[in-house]
Amino acid sequence: MKGFANAKVYIRGKGVVRADIAVENGRIARISPPSQSVEPIAETGDCLLVAGFIDEHIHGAGGFDVMDGTQAALTAVSDTLVKEGTTSFLATTMTCRADDIKKSLKAVAEFKRRRGARILGVHLEGPFISREYLGAQAEEHIQYPSNETFSDFLSASGSNIKIVTLAPEQAGAERLIKYIEGLGITVSAGHSGASAEQIADAMDCGLTCITHTFNAQSPLRHREIGTAGAALLFDGLCCELIADTVHVSVPAIKLLLKNKPKDKVVLITDAMRAKGLSDGVSELGGQTVYVKDGQARLKNGSLAGSVLKMNTAVKNLVEKCGCSVEYALDCATYNPAKNLGLEKEYGVIQPGAAADFTLLDSAFNVVLTVVGGEVVYTVG
Repeated sequence: MKGFANAKVYIRGKGVVRADIAVENGRIARISPPSQSVEPIAETGDCLLVAGFIDEHIHGAGGFDVMDGTQAALTAVSDTLVKEGTTSFLATTMTCRADDIKKSLKAVAEFKRRRGARILGVHLEGPFISREYLGAQAEEHIQYPSNETFSDFLSASGSNIKIVTLAPEQAGAERLIKYIEGLGITVSAGHSGASAEQIADAMDCGLTCITHTFNAQSPLRHREIGTAGAALLFDGLCCELIADTVHVSVPAIKLLLKNKPKDKVVLITDAMRAKGLSDGVSELGGQTVYVKDGQARLKNGSLAGSVLKMNTAVKNLVEKCGCSVEYALDCATYNPAKNLGLEKEYGVIQPGAAADFTLLDSAFNVVLTVVGGEVVYTVG
């Protein structure tokens, strides 16, 4: 049986241990004490073997975007992500013309993975958002929350929508949240001016998540703590975090981590098509984006997604925010899987789970990436 022999591996609940990991039919068949009982897929040496990263919020990479709506675009994104250790992701849409959104959703429904990261489904970001907190979304394509419109999107996706980002203060949102939650889909507040009271009311309807916490949402103030304050206050809310230290400062990251239960912070990249490319001019949602020094911005200076890599986000939590390696890894693996209800199959190293692995050196560089027991990336 193939697998990893005498690997230094992070197993949630046990910490970093030495073990043999046997892989069969794309899944983890057995974890046992080191005995050289498996045929090595690859040598791990003193590098750390972890569960493959999961990015539940990413728009593009490698010069392509989910909104391109083509198999070539999805394949390029998939192939690019494994270089940073991401083995699964949600293809994330933008607030655009409804027909363009449907085109992208249909492309995801028809996607057949080759050797890159697997697509677990869709993160529908918009079009049910606030004009007040647009970020890099297109105002002219915003729609009020509608069960009927969402049903059209869900059908186009082949029922593959896993997260919906919306503004819960918008008229019709309560009805839509109840409908989405009833389908077992995660509902997240984002691009929203909601008050803490409105967030609490939305939680009663089924809201469980906050999209890119602190970004494009009503801020924490001493008389109204807004969406950002609600994210800190309510333990039941899972909080996405762009840990590039640009979208969110190091003190703000520390504040979030201090206030949230350990399984309620999810690292995302919110990356756009320029990720993996040199600085220059790019595009997001039909808007020109200027990428320089690791930052992607619109002409008016607004941040427009990121070019962050997931292994860098993990590194930032450890080296800049003082987190343990184990905690930082959970934020990129187990926590997003749990937010999607997939924690028994992805984001963990345990028998029966998908054989998705990332091998990291001591500087958090990705040495090797494995998806379904198949090596899909090696450094150099």
